[in-house]
Amino acid sequence: MKLQVNIQILHLSFLALLFFTLLLNTTLSSATYAATLSLLSAYLHLSLSCTICAFITIFYYLYTRPRQVFLLNYACYKPPTHRKCSYQVAENFVLQKGHFPQKTLDFMRNIYLNSGLGDETYGPPFIFEKEGVPTLNYAMQEAEEGIFSSIDALLSKTLVDPESIDIVIVTSGGFSPTPSLSSLIVNHYKLKPEVKTYNLSGMGCSSGVMSMDLAARILRGSRKVQNVLVVITESITLNWYSGDSRPMLVTNCIFRVGCAASMITNDPSHRRIAKMELVDSLRTHHGADDSAYKAAFQEEDDNGNNGISLTKDLIRVAAMNLREHIKIFAPRVLPLSQIVHYAYSVVAAKIAGDESKPVVPDFMAAFEHMCIHTGGKAVIENIARVLKLDDEVSEPARMTLNRFGNTSSSLVLYELAYFEAKERVKMGDRMWMLAFGTGFKVGSLVWKWLQDSRQEFDNPWNDCIQSYPFKAW
Repeated sequence: MKLQVNIQILHLSFLALLFFTLLLNTTLSSATYAATLSLLSAYLHLSLSCTICAFITIFYYLYTRPRQVFLLNYACYKPPTHRKCSYQVAENFVLQKGHFPQKTLDFMRNIYLNSGLGDETYGPPFIFEKEGVPTLNYAMQEAEEGIFSSIDALLSKTLVDPESIDIVIVTSGGFSPTPSLSSLIVNHYKLKPEVKTYNLSGMGCSSGVMSMDLAARILRGSRKVQNVLVVITESITLNWYSGDSRPMLVTNCIFRVGCAASMITNDPSHRRIAKMELVDSLRTHHGADDSAYKAAFQEEDDNGNNGISLTKDLIRVAAMNLREHIKIFAPRVLPLSQIVHYAYSVVAAKIAGDESKPVVPDFMAAFEHMCIHTGGKAVIENIARVLKLDDEVSEPARMTLNRFGNTSSSLVLYELAYFEAKERVKMGDRMWMLAFGTGFKVGSLVWKWLQDSRQEFDNPWNDCIQSYPFKAW
């Protein structure tokens, strides 16, 4: 922070010096100007010192200013067709392998039918095998299929040499094997020995946004690091719950297989081919509040079965913490007219003694598009309610949930692919990515599109985009 303040001071000093020089040049008469030059010549040392200081200031500012960060490209994993997990497939597996009592089956059936998921989502490998047991081997198979497929597609599109990858960031909330998933990538792609690796875990659905923000923070302040590979995945296999706790059974019904990879860079030569530039980001952590901390919680049930409990309080917590997040985020992105309108509503409510909440700013005045958290039907509806979004804005989230289910941390990139498949984004458009995660965390990324969106060969929506959107929910 201190460095940023010093840079700003130097920048202002340089601008003041430049302004003063131009002012002298335009206001002094030619005779006076000649006399001034004569005076400066008499004080040659002073003139040279001022010139050198100006050049040093310019150089220091250019060298130390934060670097621009670009999303070069991304790729989403699309499992093979035989891994589609329709309602019928899911029900057959639970009936044959689950050993659940009837009341538990009825509960899961009700959750599934009201979840917003369609019949085209994808399940993990183990549910299609004869034994149907979620083992470590099946978890590794699930991870390897998604990671290698998405990275292969990404490298083929970006033409980035694996040797030029400086950092690997892998996020997987509930699966952290040894060696790590980042080591798996280093081994498989034979990355250089000096590559740096990071593994993020336990961060839930927000970790996709968080990992891209981490990459950007590293890239903004570095001249040695240029390319960061971000891999966003989750393990459905080892998060399968076989007990009878209702808050833990929800994960069986809504989470599906998904993985995505992205290449983040600060190389200015890549600007002309990059998809987007990251212009702002915000992460807020609300874990100091007990209800927020325990809203989504991994624990054992009374019989010792591991599971992730999604409590009924989760929706309330998400809405409350989204409002807190917006209080910080809104002044940074909204136009002045919206900020003034909001401030006026707050003051007016207090003067009138009105207990009603202030007006919600119109975020569509700041963004052309939104990738909002696709955590579930109730979550999407609650975000739309809090932000006063119409169905057109929430459409990509609703359709992504229907087509791919809750893929956890990678969900925002599947939603991004929807925008591209529809070719709705134009150069210069601004997009807000918003995601929630266990802890409880809220993350926002603000992107500026550097080119018109286009449907690429590996877009996961290629075979079905004509069927979307549909009105049924």
